[in-house]
Amino acid sequence: MRIGGFIGSAVLAMLTGLAVLLGVSSPAAAAPGAPAVGARSAYVIDSEGTVHYGKRETRRVPVASLVKVMTAYVVLREARLTDTITISESDVRHAAGNDATTAGLKKGERLTVRDLLYGLMLPSGADAANALARRYGPGKEAFVAKMNRAARALGLADTRYTNADGLPVPAKGGYSTAVDQARLAQAALRNPTFQAVVGTVTHRVGKTAVHRAHTWRNSNKLLQRSDGVLGVKTGYTRAAGYCLLFAGERGGRTVVGVLLGDQSERRFKTAAQLLDYAGEQLAAG
Repeated sequence: MRIGGFIGSAVLAMLTGLAVLLGVSSPAAAAPGAPAVGARSAYVIDSEGTVHYGKRETRRVPVASLVKVMTAYVVLREARLTDTITISESDVRHAAGNDATTAGLKKGERLTVRDLLYGLMLPSGADAANALARRYGPGKEAFVAKMNRAARALGLADTRYTNADGLPVPAKGGYSTAVDQARLAQAALRNPTFQAVVGTVTHRVGKTAVHRAHTWRNSNKLLQRSDGVLGVKTGYTRAAGYCLLFAGERGGRTVVGVLLGDQSERRFKTAAQLLDYAGEQLAAG
């Protein structure tokens, strides 16, 4: 057993847990062997509640398209996967007018909720987000209210949503913390459909009489760069920086991590290192 590593992790978990309870951000982790983390906020926890890393993890910040994790969570509670939604001109304009990432949807297409969830989570389609929110609010304002109610029900006290996609308007898409995003991911990953969607590298929708063919590729490069990765979501806005919510299996546990305010490529390298670091700590006992 690596006594130093175990003590370092235990102290980190105790201090981070105390910081969360008190609502105070902890400084960057200093446990022996912990990887360097350049993100402004970070947090890593496993399914047994062991905290492996924390850095300003209770700081409220915009989280960009990580917001779509809550969008998917609410939709999966409200919808049937076989429900069909007709894409409107407003859905297309919403993404194009905000210079947002899209699923390439066109007015008049009819797609199932199951397929739209892939369009939402893999290419991070703001058009898919708009269509889903419009349907299951019904209306975007009512849908955002459902998102905030779900956040409260999950105990995400430092999270507030203003839209279904994390775009800067209104109010920078709201705010959250690394701790709250990890908790949300843990809840969302309990749904097998959500886990299947976010763990998919490429999803293809064949052409039919009611929609075009679509091929959606996951923006989460970690899926192809590290073993045992489950997902979850990338995000970027100027205010939020590059964000990554990630999860993987290590040491018989599900490890969930969050990087907020990072660099584009560095986040994937750091996430892989943090997953392996958590695995090492678990192996050390």
